[in-house]
This record gives sequence, C-alpha cells and structure tokens, in this order.
Amino acid sequence: MSESPQGEGGPVRPLTALAFATIGFVALAIFGLGMTSLAIGEDVIATPGLGQIPGATGVVLATLAFAGGLWAAIGRADRTDAAAPAGAEASRSQGVGGGGGGAGVGVGAGAGHPSFWGSAWTTLACFVAYVGGVWLAGLATGADLAVATAVAGRLATSWFGVAVAAAAFVCSWSGIALVRTRARRPRWPWEDSS
Repeated sequence: MSESPQGEGGPVRPLTALAFATIGFVALAIFGLGMTSLAIGEDVIATPGLGQIPGATGVVLATLAFAGGLWAAIGRADRTDAAAPAGAEASRSQGVGGGGGGAGVGVGAGAGHPSFWGSAWTTLACFVAYVGGVWLAGLATGADLAVATAVAGRLATSWFGVAVAAAAFVCSWSGIALVRTRARRPRWPWEDSS
C-alpha cells in the first residue's frame, strides 16, 4: 500500500516544461547579459547609433530558437508517454509481488524520453540566432555591413555570447530533465500515512 503515493507522480508535460524553460531562458539571458556588462564594464552593444533594436531582436530570435529547439527535443515525449502511467503501474505491481524480479526498474527509459543531447543543439541554435539576429537588425536599422559584422563578431567572441549560450544550455537541460524525470510532489513528513 505504500506504493500509492508514488503513483501520483509523473513527468511534467512537455508544453508545461517548454513554458517554464522558455521563461527561465529569457530571464537568465537578460540577467546574464546585464551582469556580464556590469562585470567587464562594457555595454553589450558598444557601437553608438545602433540603438536598442539589434539587441532586442537578437534576444527575441534567440528565444524563438530556444523554444523551437527545446520543443524538437521534448515534443515527442507527449505522444509516447501517454500510455506510460498504466504500463508503469503494471510493472510496479509485478515488481512488488515478487514475480517481476525488479521489472519496475528503468520503466519508461527508452524511446519515450528525450535525450539530453537536445540541450546541445538548442544551445547552438540560440547562440547562432542571437548573433545572427543582432547582425540582421543592425543592417535593418541602417548600419553598414562592416559595422553590423563587427558588432555581431564582437558578441560571438566575447563573454556576452557565452552568457546567452550558458543560459540556453542551463534552461534547455532543465526543460529536458522536467520531461524525463518521474517524480512526485514534495511532501511534509506528517503527510505520509506510514
């Protein structure tokens, strides 16, 4: 009977994980860019006359790349995990009864779980989208090709690019972990009946 509280748990749905991870990415990227600027004493885009449009465009495109890359990594889990709770409960009951011989171990590990390698691809997509978005928006706001390329190159080879890539990596890893993990809600000691 002590198995029933564990039956309440399960992975976070992919759309929920995508929403939390994307919001976290935007917050962490903006925080990372701001703290990097403060730490090294330079503006993110130090070229006068460009304004705020290239930076904002870069963050918007990086966010879209993040959401697309993470959804590509976790989107299939929604379809394959739909039947997982029933199968997981059956395996657990076999393992508890002694006939399964530990059949419940590793339940769900396989094709239904997204790979953490999706985090690497999402990070790369965000980095390229951020630098490319700043470059394109720089051109669109009237900067010539040399200035836009210099600004994008500086972002790609400085700590600012690292801050965006790190935010993408941490948040995409977290989003994938939310979908992969089978956990139950935290409980106070007095909530357990045993």
